[in-house]
Amino acid sequence: MKFLLITLITHTDGRPATERFREVVGNAVLAEELGFDGFGVGERHERPFISSSPPVVLSHIAARTSRIRLFTAVTTLSLLDPVRAYEDYATLDHLSAGRLELIIGKGNGAAQAKLFHVTAEDQWERNREAYELFRRLWREDKVTWSGRFRPSLTDAETWPRPLQRPIRVWHGSATSKESVDLAARHGDPLFSANVTHPVEPYAELIDHYRERWAHYGHDPGQALVGAGSAGYYAARTSQEAVAAYRPIFDARVALQRRLGLPVVFPTLEDAIERSSILVGSPHQIIDKVLRYHKRFGHEVMHLHADADGLTAGQHRATLELFQSEIAPVLRAEIPSRPFPAPVPAGAAGDPAADASVVAAGTVAGGAA
Repeated sequence: MKFLLITLITHTDGRPATERFREVVGNAVLAEELGFDGFGVGERHERPFISSSPPVVLSHIAARTSRIRLFTAVTTLSLLDPVRAYEDYATLDHLSAGRLELIIGKGNGAAQAKLFHVTAEDQWERNREAYELFRRLWREDKVTWSGRFRPSLTDAETWPRPLQRPIRVWHGSATSKESVDLAARHGDPLFSANVTHPVEPYAELIDHYRERWAHYGHDPGQALVGAGSAGYYAARTSQEAVAAYRPIFDARVALQRRLGLPVVFPTLEDAIERSSILVGSPHQIIDKVLRYHKRFGHEVMHLHADADGLTAGQHRATLELFQSEIAPVLRAEIPSRPFPAPVPAGAAGDPAADASVVAAGTVAGGAA
């Protein structure tokens, strides 16, 4: 099994945004130090999030790290011009030496939909159209295309050409069969949000993904699934873990109520019993992940990257405990396919372009 840390960069405590961004970058550096496989940054365009520009944040993280895979979680293609999104992420692909992976989705939130003039009626079609154009831009040197939501293209060239050709794109799914079907149609992996409700609705969508995957003629053994978790805190005993995490969970529930969001799990005990939250001893957390894996068949999972009210010492200690006692067992119990390796310096995804760069004597390859 592979493990990611993911943040949506919530910002609710009144600190300067500068400090919060530094904390995110520091958590990414810590994730690499401790041996996590990936670090993800979400995209939201409304309160209480300051994650409106994942490629900028991930570019800074790329400069501070060298091994860890970098994820978007998610790239809200229903809101974006796919040409501009392509340019941002193709650039980041080079700056990260080919460590980038995308998780795409329509996004959530009424305020951000209003900001970008996206409606409930057209958001899924926007997401599908934007992804299919984005996919062609990444793969083809010249694109001729027309659609509903942006001007048409005729022999359009987009620069820079990417380093990874193709890039792996996951489809984030919370509740809708549209995103699941889009992933299956294109033979792409699925990442289940798995954070708000009990296990069954997510399991049903994953089952639907596998059914549609086979329907579109793909090898069933090649389907790839990831899944989220609603929170994490491990300690040596379950009593210690619950006592330390209770005020954090209660503060989260209070924030949900303040924002007018539905509270599905009103108590920590209820969340531990029925949700994907991972709070307890290492043995309890291993057992819970294995139960979820039996239902999902997932090979990748994420934990929250943020301290969420833990002290810096508590945050580091519980992530260290995960890597020392939980991750090794899960890696052994749940085989997973390797992530793509970073692209060596000087290597590239466009042989013709690389030859012209070398011939011109530029330093672009060395700089990458």
